[in-house]
Amino acid sequence: MNIQIFGTKKCFDTKKAQRYFKERGIKFQYIDLKEKEMSRGEFDSVKSALGGIDGMIDEKAKDKQTLTLMKYLSEGDREEKLFENQQLLKTPIVRNGKKAAIGCCPKVWEQWE
Repeated sequence: MNIQIFGTKKCFDTKKAQRYFKERGIKFQYIDLKEKEMSRGEFDSVKSALGGIDGMIDEKAKDKQTLTLMKYLSEGDREEKLFENQQLLKTPIVRNGKKAAIGCCPKVWEQWE
């Protein structure tokens, strides 16, 4: 397995994801989205694994102005705006190669083992 966890230090679900993999002795790479954003390839891989960007957007994000703006943009523009403003992503985003899950999803992660 090649696990990547994208999240933030303050996100409790990100901490749960890290704990899940640590407890099982599974190595993972943690990427703090406040320090380093996802690359275009990583973003596109997650998007295709989840079937689009709708599941990636955190409706509780602090940037309410950008969230409101995104509701009025076309699909392509919404995707570009989300890529530019990755603080709007739900966390954690856990990747295993071409597979991805958002949030604390132990049942999904179990299937990867």
